[in-house]
Amino acid sequence: MFSQLIEFVSNHYLLSTAFVVLLCLFILNETRRSGRSLTARELTAMVNQDTAVLVDIRPKKDFTAGHIAGAVSIPNDKLASRISELDKFKDKTVIVVDENGMHAGTACTALGKAGFQVAKLSGGVASWRADALPLVK
Repeated sequence: MFSQLIEFVSNHYLLSTAFVVLLCLFILNETRRSGRSLTARELTAMVNQDTAVLVDIRPKKDFTAGHIAGAVSIPNDKLASRISELDKFKDKTVIVVDENGMHAGTACTALGKAGFQVAKLSGGVASWRADALPLVK
């Protein structure tokens, strides 16, 4: 099968090149739409400078078990219906936090379409915990 792929690519190099270029552009576009990734240090600096607000999209039970100080809880499944609650933060960057960074990109895309400046915590709350940073209960 691999030999057939090599043969196809060598026989249709223009088509293969166009596919690779389009794939790269698609990945780049999706990365930009879902907001930039922040480290815990960058997140802390932005929150301390009052230029950002945290939105924790984990389920309510996970949020109450432990969350980053100052975070607003809006579960991911309710984000579309509760997005208007964030209108007062349009002048700040909205940083989306989830458990391990898997769903934050989707939430960032929705918030970006609604006109917010967005970013996400790289690795989510799991990376926050791994850096031995405190959570509020």
